[in-house]
Amino acid sequence: MSAPGGTAAGLSNGGCVSDLPEPVRRYFNHVLPDGQPPIRLMRMRQCGVLRTNPRSTRWVKFSATHAADPASRCFSWDASAQMLPLLHLNVRDGYADGVGSGEVRLLSAITVASDRDNPEINAASLHRYLAEAVWYPTALLPSAGVRWSPIDDSRALATLSDRGNTVSLEFRFSEVGEATTVYTSGRWNRRGRAFVLMPWEGHFSGYRRHHGILAPARGEVGWYVDGELEIVWKGEVSTLEYQFDEARGS
Repeated sequence: MSAPGGTAAGLSNGGCVSDLPEPVRRYFNHVLPDGQPPIRLMRMRQCGVLRTNPRSTRWVKFSATHAADPASRCFSWDASAQMLPLLHLNVRDGYADGVGSGEVRLLSAITVASDRDNPEINAASLHRYLAEAVWYPTALLPSAGVRWSPIDDSRALATLSDRGNTVSLEFRFSEVGEATTVYTSGRWNRRGRAFVLMPWEGHFSGYRRHHGILAPARGEVGWYVDGELEIVWKGEVSTLEYQFDEARGS
């Protein structure tokens, strides 16, 4: 636990506390234990529902594994979505070495859609990595390359650059210090054969402690269409495990 009124030790490894906006300091003090070393690897299992289009009325169940390596700023998400009793889709998203990728396969064999290594998918994937860092929060420290700019008492802007890609997200925090919302007015989304910039938002709730770290148990994300937020993904964490960089944390 963080010392009352003090600073999480993770911050002492991640940059000067006085340089961070107040809601960001409150967040790190709340979610990181004293002496927290950097997270070297995060592994998570999720289940939930998704839809492939913001206007679709059909939701399908999915189960997924998610791994992230904050030191290398990479992640992989591998999901199976049941479309019909004998029909499933495999959905894979990832980001590594500055390259984003996404692939949908029918019955694990037939490629339905695939994107890789273009400016739009690279930026969209880095946006996802930054948003989902609430599940590996040492990746949000200044030492991990995140630059925080103040907005007001409950919001701050996080900016991350990686191998020519730069993205920003507005983080919104509760009074106790939980990151509850992420938002950007422009994340790349594929619409037909083209990419378009669309407002995108995610919500997090049900914080639980894992290996001493507080992380959300539930999340949802969606796109703003005609000014209305259309949720397209809802997930719940079933398992969450960490490996730590003990040498850097000492």
